[in-house]
Amino acid sequence: MSGAPARPTRQRMVILALISTATLINYLDRSVMGVAKPALSAELHLRPEDMGWIFSAFSWTYALAQIPGGYVIDRLGTRTTYALSLGLWSLMTAMHGAMIGFISLIVARLLLGLAEAPCFPANSRVLSTWFPQQERAKATGVYTVGEYIGLGLLIPVLSWILATYGWRVMFVVVGVLGMGFAALFYRMYREPGESTANQAELDLIAAGGGFSGGTASLGFSWNRVGQLMRKRQIAGASIGQFCSNSTLVFFLTWFPSYLAEERGMTFIKSGWLVSLPYVAASVGVMLGGVVSDWLIRRTGSATIGRKVPIIAGLLLCGSMVAANWADSNEMVIAIMSLAFFGQGLAGLGWTLLSDVAPKEMMGLTGGLFNFVTNLAGIITPLVVGYVVGSTGGFYGALAYIGALGLIGTLTYIFVLGPVERVTID
Repeated sequence: MSGAPARPTRQRMVILALISTATLINYLDRSVMGVAKPALSAELHLRPEDMGWIFSAFSWTYALAQIPGGYVIDRLGTRTTYALSLGLWSLMTAMHGAMIGFISLIVARLLLGLAEAPCFPANSRVLSTWFPQQERAKATGVYTVGEYIGLGLLIPVLSWILATYGWRVMFVVVGVLGMGFAALFYRMYREPGESTANQAELDLIAAGGGFSGGTASLGFSWNRVGQLMRKRQIAGASIGQFCSNSTLVFFLTWFPSYLAEERGMTFIKSGWLVSLPYVAASVGVMLGGVVSDWLIRRTGSATIGRKVPIIAGLLLCGSMVAANWADSNEMVIAIMSLAFFGQGLAGLGWTLLSDVAPKEMMGLTGGLFNFVTNLAGIITPLVVGYVVGSTGGFYGALAYIGALGLIGTLTYIFVLGPVERVTID
């Protein structure tokens, strides 16, 4: 008499924990500059326009390195590329503590962006490799929530370090923590066929469209990049994610300064109240994944399941402009929480990409997608910096973010089309 079929192991949950922690560190390292900005700019005599360029510089190299970074992932594999990237970007973060002025900070941000470039293309590749389609949205929600945990729960801790030891020590502490985790990641990460996952789990992944057996990558060519961008699914998702990412970039860079300089609030004086938008974004990320997977199960349509939460989220991003007419700080926090909750819902863009990207070009497609979306990291800090520098306030900056929420909504409705796997000839 044969025994009962073996239950699938849960090794993919270990992998999810690894990339969730790495993503937390990734966004914590980006956000340190936003926390340090008031003290750093005062000590180094930097204007709002100067800080706009410094915030923006990260995304120059980050965006430009996305396509080659995605190709490197396809060639070297996730384990080596991710661990190297994590270790290098953490080292660059620590080096921020030694910077002495505008030029040195620009260089530090350029190096940080270059080192962080492979992270999200690698996350997308891990998602497609380790998870069946019906689990990808929730898995994306889990690792993406690391972005907001790092911002909401740890920024008050960073503010305490800043107030107690200064902004230079704050950069060093965060960098050292990241370098330690890079070594742990390399030790623990494996591809499905090389891991301790049993055959039942490998079969579950494969049956749900995971690439547990591996898929040969096509060689790089600019012609293939052009082919990808001519696919409406890739173009629409990229433009929509650019609009959503603009809201995230604002919270990563200028939001602490907006609270401190325009509203008279700080993380130290106002306590955990100013962390509520980040908590709301965390809820949005998790809810978006759950709702998306539920809609797919109920309707059988990936188009409905992926697009509905993202469109709703982009509409809520646009509500940020209402803060311009809010009198109380409590109302400002409520409005910002709603907008950031929406950005969390719209974070499903990476899940959608894993559903439409060609199997043999996962890394390259992820790099291209992240290049377009992270142009927001170049443009948004500069727009905000010059608006604040020329007008003395954030009114126009919030209007700019709100308008992009509407543009993103229209792109997902009219450009994206059906959510289905793209094929490249």
